[in-house]
Amino acid sequence: MRKYRVTYAALMVSTLVAGQLAGSIAAPAADAAGATKTPAVSAPAAAFKFKPVPMGAGVTAVLENVNIWSQTSGNVLSYTLKYTNSGNASASLMHYFSRVVTPGGSVLPGNPVGADALKKKVGAKETLSVTYYVNVGQASSLQGIKISMLVWDAKTKGYLRQTGSFAVPANYSTAAVAGTSLNTAMNDIPVTASADSLQLYKYSGKVYAKVGLSLTNKGNKVLSDPGYSAYLVSSSGTSFELALSGTQTDYKIQPQEKRSIYYLAEIPAYLKTDNMKLQFTQKDETSKLELPRSSYKLPAATTPNLVVGSGVVKKIIVNSNTVDTLLRNANVYSKDADAVWTFQMQLKNTGNKAVTMPSYELAVKSVKGKTFPVNSKSLSGLTLKPLETKIIPLTVRVPLEVDQSGLQLMMIESVGADTISGPDTSGTSEGGGTTGTPESPGTPAPAPASPVTTTTKMIFPVAYFVIPYALRTEVMTGQEYLSTNSYGSFSYSVQSLQRYPWKDDDILAARLRITNTQDVSLTLPELKGTIKLNNESLPVTTELFMDNKESLVLAPGKSMEVYVLGKIAYTSDFRDMRIALNGTQNTETVPFLDVSVNNSINSIPTIAPGESYKVSGKGKTASVQENRTTIYQGESHNLVYTELYLSSEEKRQSKMARLQAYYKTKDGQYFEAGTSQSENSASPGAKQLVVLWAKVPKATDLAEISLYLGAGIKEGKLIEAKEEATGFVNVAALQLNPQANVPKNTLESTVVYPYTISVLTSEGKRMKSSDTLDITMNYSLRKDNLYDAGVLEHKLILQITDPFGIATEKVLTLGTDLIEGTNNQYSFSLSRPVYKTMDGGAYKLTFYDEFQGERLMLGSQAFGVTNVVPKKTEE
Repeated sequence: MRKYRVTYAALMVSTLVAGQLAGSIAAPAADAAGATKTPAVSAPAAAFKFKPVPMGAGVTAVLENVNIWSQTSGNVLSYTLKYTNSGNASASLMHYFSRVVTPGGSVLPGNPVGADALKKKVGAKETLSVTYYVNVGQASSLQGIKISMLVWDAKTKGYLRQTGSFAVPANYSTAAVAGTSLNTAMNDIPVTASADSLQLYKYSGKVYAKVGLSLTNKGNKVLSDPGYSAYLVSSSGTSFELALSGTQTDYKIQPQEKRSIYYLAEIPAYLKTDNMKLQFTQKDETSKLELPRSSYKLPAATTPNLVVGSGVVKKIIVNSNTVDTLLRNANVYSKDADAVWTFQMQLKNTGNKAVTMPSYELAVKSVKGKTFPVNSKSLSGLTLKPLETKIIPLTVRVPLEVDQSGLQLMMIESVGADTISGPDTSGTSEGGGTTGTPESPGTPAPAPASPVTTTTKMIFPVAYFVIPYALRTEVMTGQEYLSTNSYGSFSYSVQSLQRYPWKDDDILAARLRITNTQDVSLTLPELKGTIKLNNESLPVTTELFMDNKESLVLAPGKSMEVYVLGKIAYTSDFRDMRIALNGTQNTETVPFLDVSVNNSINSIPTIAPGESYKVSGKGKTASVQENRTTIYQGESHNLVYTELYLSSEEKRQSKMARLQAYYKTKDGQYFEAGTSQSENSASPGAKQLVVLWAKVPKATDLAEISLYLGAGIKEGKLIEAKEEATGFVNVAALQLNPQANVPKNTLESTVVYPYTISVLTSEGKRMKSSDTLDITMNYSLRKDNLYDAGVLEHKLILQITDPFGIATEKVLTLGTDLIEGTNNQYSFSLSRPVYKTMDGGAYKLTFYDEFQGERLMLGSQAFGVTNVVPKKTEE
């Protein structure tokens, strides 16, 4: 019944009272109480706030925005009302009505859009936004528009009572001001949007406009494509439907994510591009009308420079991810009547999501404008993982009669075959009519023209890469190259290029081999090395290491190796590398060798578990082998502990090279290893024990852990154990074999290197009624002097657990608290009041190896307690 009455009331209003409302709503007196006054200054939609109108029973309504858009069957005005219910009960929207009053006095009822048609009530303490539309006929401006608010009132003549109205300011703008953000909603998700850019591109006699919109998802749900149509609207009202850029195939914006969306359209070359705006509309499925949504004034149009210089990275945006593009490794050779160019397009996805490259067309253009197509199949549709780099080989044939200098590689984006490119502008000053007359200043803006869809394909330029004609040959690792300079003739090769960690940096290590190819000796200068990255744009601190630095004279056929080491930030990436060796003559720097290499760093050589790592150096030749690796389990961290045997392979006594190392996990994490190494000289064939360790987070996966191991250097030479290194060379990955710690159930032959302790017996005694437990421990202690070692910071912890489960610990210094020898005795006492009640029982002795604050349990054993009754003395 209630529903019937409400429906009947609505029908009564629309049929019997329409004429009465036309007069009363338009009357100034009716607006005096509730209407919002028109301000005297500009009132953009993004900033102007209407005053709420009371609807009764704690419910108010406020106009949030109002827009107008042209339709073939009459222009459509849309507006959004936000209802706020501060009461304790739901309020039915069937009691509230809105009417649009045109400047001519027409009163038109608002109809809810299809998506809001089912919004029938606003809950207690809630707000609700509803969008309505009205066909306003030929009206093309919001000037003079009023929206009147009414409520159902059976006591009022005509059953409707006006509670107020909203007068749209005379200079109210539906578009957000350029450079400012608009808080709006898409798919009922709050967003912040702003028009960022308007760029014009000219290609093949056509002009293309590219519009950039910045969107921030302020909601808690993923924002998908709302299905809006986008238009570029000129100052005269002519509109051009925009197509989504081919680089924007994924329209999903995560909560709190900010992304840039780009749209494209072809526009007439003579179109005035000042004071343009971006307009969004949405088709209402119920009314089949296109309703206006948000709009944004665009900044002044710019024409970007698309020429990319030689060796310069061009950043392109694909699905809001930045992809670095670089044209590199250009080479040319003649074949038949053509110059055959080969080069590489390097692509790096610097974003945090996978990217699929859109469809591109590639062509090489000469200085006179002739173009030669390049096969781009391997580029279009290519998928790049986050931080992944891929290099696409490209080839093109250019006739030799064409000037080969000044060539450019054109990257052209192709936007679908059914691209929406422009309106039917017949009869307008900007359209495709026959007059071509530009619009005159002061000409009244005509009604917006209806956009039309064309099937033309937009060919949109992205970049013009300069192809260098003079090129530097890049050296390949392991290949021999000949060179001649003022010092003589020689061959050289890059033996290896390595990148590995060092403190907060990375070391780039280039190992060069120089061979005297002359029939006479080659005298080398006092060399200094440099590494230059990215055309010297990336700073590098360089050090040079030569094993036999004093032997600068090479006999015919003899070789020497030189390490050039550079330190860079571990986060640095680079495209190209130059390695230079320079000498000095008369205080002037004289180039000796200058090579360019690519950035494909050689992998670190792997040494299988149980195999040896070799140290090479004058007086320091040795082999290194793993003795054992184990894990000390801590509360917040684990400690990786490794013992290495360093075996001298010299023929006389000498001091060994200092070892430097980093632990590497299988997921690429690095941990610098602390080192304990003997400073003593090693006899031929003697072994030294080197201890390495590192603390790692508990969650670190230590499966397949390896040791990046090398020989420490400083000031261009290998150093010894007592010296601090500034780097290390000849790095290899020693695969470790961590052994699980299995505590013994006895205290026999417990090893805390270099000592071995065995507990032979232990006895605990307590005098009757005494609170003291006396414990003796009989033991043997032996020191192993087979291997020389540095300072070993192991501590032997003795834990005594009494019969009541109470633990007491003692730190025992081997060689002091416990002395070498057999059948020695160590005694101590424990006192507690609870011991007075003790009647026998057992105590447990446990040995722990403590290293760097973390412990390994070595073994434990239980022993019995004997209660002793004191003998009575005779009187």
